[in-house]
Amino acid sequence: MVSCRVGFCLILLGTVLVFYTVGAGGATAEKGVTYDGRSLIIDGQRKLLFSGSIHYPRSTPEMWPSLIEKTKEGGIDVIQTYVFWNLHEPKLGQYDFSGRNDLVKFIKEIRSQGLYVCLRIGPFIEAEWNYGPSKFHMRKFTSKIVNLMKSEGLYASQGGPIILSQIENEYGNVEAAFHEKGASYVKWAGQMAVGLQTGVPWIMCKQPDAPDPVINTCNGMRCGETFPGPNSPNKPKMWTEDWTSFFQVYGAEPYIRSAEDIAFHAALFVAKNGSYINYYMYHGGTNFGRTSSSYFITGYYDQAPLDEYGLLRQPKYGHLKELHAAIKSSANPLLQGKQTILSLGPMQQAYVFEDPSSGCVAFLVNNDATKVIQIQFRNNAYSLRPKSIGILQNCKNLIYETAKVNVAKNMRVTTPVQVFNVPDKWEVFRETIPTFSGTSLKTNALLEHTKLTKDKSDYLWYTSRFKPDSPCANPSLYIESSGHVVHVFVNNALAGSGHGSRDIRVVKLQVPVSLINGQNNISILSGMVGLPDSGAYMERKSYGLTKVQISCGERKTIDLGGSKWGYSVGLLGEKVRLHQWRNLRRVKWSTNNAGLIKNRPLAWYKIMFDGPNGNGPVGLNMESMGKGEMWVNGESIGRYWVSFLTPSGHPSQSIYHIPRAFLKASGNLLVVLEEEGGDPLGISLNTISVVGSNQAQSQLS
Repeated sequence: MVSCRVGFCLILLGTVLVFYTVGAGGATAEKGVTYDGRSLIIDGQRKLLFSGSIHYPRSTPEMWPSLIEKTKEGGIDVIQTYVFWNLHEPKLGQYDFSGRNDLVKFIKEIRSQGLYVCLRIGPFIEAEWNYGPSKFHMRKFTSKIVNLMKSEGLYASQGGPIILSQIENEYGNVEAAFHEKGASYVKWAGQMAVGLQTGVPWIMCKQPDAPDPVINTCNGMRCGETFPGPNSPNKPKMWTEDWTSFFQVYGAEPYIRSAEDIAFHAALFVAKNGSYINYYMYHGGTNFGRTSSSYFITGYYDQAPLDEYGLLRQPKYGHLKELHAAIKSSANPLLQGKQTILSLGPMQQAYVFEDPSSGCVAFLVNNDATKVIQIQFRNNAYSLRPKSIGILQNCKNLIYETAKVNVAKNMRVTTPVQVFNVPDKWEVFRETIPTFSGTSLKTNALLEHTKLTKDKSDYLWYTSRFKPDSPCANPSLYIESSGHVVHVFVNNALAGSGHGSRDIRVVKLQVPVSLINGQNNISILSGMVGLPDSGAYMERKSYGLTKVQISCGERKTIDLGGSKWGYSVGLLGEKVRLHQWRNLRRVKWSTNNAGLIKNRPLAWYKIMFDGPNGNGPVGLNMESMGKGEMWVNGESIGRYWVSFLTPSGHPSQSIYHIPRAFLKASGNLLVVLEEEGGDPLGISLNTISVVGSNQAQSQLS
């Protein structure tokens, strides 16, 4: 399917639909979901809701029950997930809802554990997901998902768990780039969604002009401070992405957001009339296969309350659990009471909610980030830590303080259980470097990478021939590429490699080369590490080689950009699908020679191994390797890139998650594609656990 970030073009797909009414006078409704200016109203009851994002394809169906159970135990009421279009409709009209894509099964598991669902259909989702943008058949796909949910009776209006749906995703970030067509598209998207008549409200995040009755919501880390509120007094104040950490890319350090900071801003949002907070992510999971977008590691939001493996990350998990309990203990005055705001000092306030029948609750806020402050409130004194909020039950008893953490910190431990250090057990197959004469597509230009690969592979070969017409002293090859990685081969020998980063978008590489007097084969492998996930006019972005020159010393430069180039998409090992059992014999593997094992660029490795005992999480330590991809029993566990170091000199990620569902007790097949050259004898299989807190033993079953 062709991908583009949509402005106005989709308005032409169908007629404009009329809105149906939701939320006006909703407090009188008995069934389903409505809303007013204070909160969502479910089956006639106001709700103050905490939500957590879990993305079903970033884990396995075997993991879902435990993840949901731990989320519920953490005081979460709603599980929020995107719907991943390119997984469900990989080809136009061909749908896949099996395995990790089984959205219905995921939602039914949530329902069985008594939680609600917020379904973010998008179809544009961003989500640091490969080619996140919506595509031309947006209305058709949205209708497909809505009708699927209806057929299974999963909307709250049918007695199901889905209480919210989202259309679009952070379109406000790019809307201005489309001028007047952007606003028209927002209106069309809202009308289209509402016209599907789900019986539950629709939301748009980071979309101040969300058309009625669609609710505009906030994303960010400090929505209590930054969100001006909904664009209508009849809409509730909602926070769809409270970032518990941040995404991580190769070459970057992890972002650590403290439990205290998350709790402060969540409490402040509630104090300012917020009634729905979703933690993004509550469990991030794993970007299996080639699903991550540009430069992203496979571990997604590993610093969330439930880490990549589903283990509790303390004190974040426990401190937020206590916050949820404290706030819910005063839900009635929060939802029914009258709010009063009092100044208690230059940087201190009280937000008081009081109702004669439901009681009183107060949020005492100390915004001073450096000092402990003594606050007088209703003839009582309270001491608040710097940058902290205290919650007073009955407007008297201090039951929670955001800067006071009562939960002990735990630590994740990786334990090697098997090291693959026996050369005789490995087999290796080396890729053949293509030459110009062996390619079928030839042209006098440097073609764009993604138009040829169509996301079927990360790799595109650019091949050419060069014959010096005169002696070339100290030859070097200069390359510029808007792709992510380049590997340069001259006469089948690796001459050099280079890469960009999320911040450095152009790869510039100059390497000395050895030329022969006759015809020289130049083969350049362009590699992508995911495609973009956001931005305006995404269909106009281009990747791949943009300049190739040969320099002979300092006096002569020969531009090869307009020379004859031949192209080959992908690697041979990909084409014959070497990672699958049935295809292993399609090439000749080399064995029993340690010299063939180490430091071989563009090599495929395979080995058999037994699964570790127990049922805890498992990870593959790839620190001895460079860059590539890994498969276990035919399932890709993602791209690895341990050679791309952080400023502190460490890999951004060295352990890669192998779900237990991918493993057998014995006879497991590991296949590794290595681009740069590494040492597979240093790869190890590890079990993952946590130690150091009273809740640390809760592991993924």
